[in-house]
Amino acid sequence: MPQTRAHDQRLPKGKAPFLMLILLLFLALVTVVLFSLATGAVRVSPGAIVAALFGHHPLTATQQIILVQIRLPRVLAAGVVGAALAISGLMFQGLFRNPMADPYVIGSSGGAVLGACIGIFFFSQLSLFGISATALLAFAGSVITMALVYSLARSNGKTNVITLLLAGFAVSTMLGYSSYFFEAFDSGSGSNHLILLSWLHGVIGIPRWTQLSVSGALLLFAAVVAMPLMRRLNTLALGDDYAHQLGLRVENTRIGIILTGSLLTAIAVSLGGLISFAGLIVPHVARLLLGPDHVRLLPVTALCGAIFLVVADTLARSMFAPSEVPVGILMAFLGGPFFLYLLRKTKRSYVL
Repeated sequence: MPQTRAHDQRLPKGKAPFLMLILLLFLALVTVVLFSLATGAVRVSPGAIVAALFGHHPLTATQQIILVQIRLPRVLAAGVVGAALAISGLMFQGLFRNPMADPYVIGSSGGAVLGACIGIFFFSQLSLFGISATALLAFAGSVITMALVYSLARSNGKTNVITLLLAGFAVSTMLGYSSYFFEAFDSGSGSNHLILLSWLHGVIGIPRWTQLSVSGALLLFAAVVAMPLMRRLNTLALGDDYAHQLGLRVENTRIGIILTGSLLTAIAVSLGGLISFAGLIVPHVARLLLGPDHVRLLPVTALCGAIFLVVADTLARSMFAPSEVPVGILMAFLGGPFFLYLLRKTKRSYVL
């Protein structure tokens, strides 16, 4: 039977194998980060980077500038974006009990577009504590939009999941097309239009260390908050009525998941723009391998998301060097067919 085959393909349960898996994924993340740092117009071998870390092989001044000021912030940003999108996707897929749900499912993308447009066209030269106005306004737009969608879906102290999805789709679509008005009435040279296009296509730039530190701290905070929610999400997957019988506060759990997932999504869009499929594929594949236990899926999904996007961004900037492909476009071309292949192969032979 299909369900039996899907179950047999999952990784063995138990604390020791699970910890070994986490260790292997962490080592894999370190490895891809090293190779990503070594990849570029100026070649620096991974061995030389490791030796420099331990003081055995000093790098030249040029190599230090390239690694510390250019490549390292971008690689770390890719890891943060990948982990944030993957955890957010895991939470929303579990909440909606739908493997097709992604981090932008309740309207964050439209709000992020509007916020980014305001930042790019009106406050492009401003920053706050080292964080660009575009990133801050995209973050704010994402959060405000999701709060609006949630308030629209809430009635009589409860949140209807279907209404939440429909409201998110409608609001995100309306706000997403707001970029047209900014482009149409832009009296500048067109550079703002190009910046907006790159942001919409998902380009991970070189963030300032202040922005990267704040984003990393918010990611860590959201992951810590998500840990207790994962166990409640397991209970919620059994059905609202059964969860109520077990004493679970269903509405509070939903609010916690929506707020945490929204924060993670906002972190991702403020650093890398709109990047599709990362938050869709990674939780999907992790669930196929590990099963529906969200407690075990959380660290695995976070590490896999970071690995996935670091590799994708490295390919995006090296495949056609010196030209660069936006990682969002690369994800669309690679992620779309891969996800269709997964759907065809599994035929939904698993449960959330």
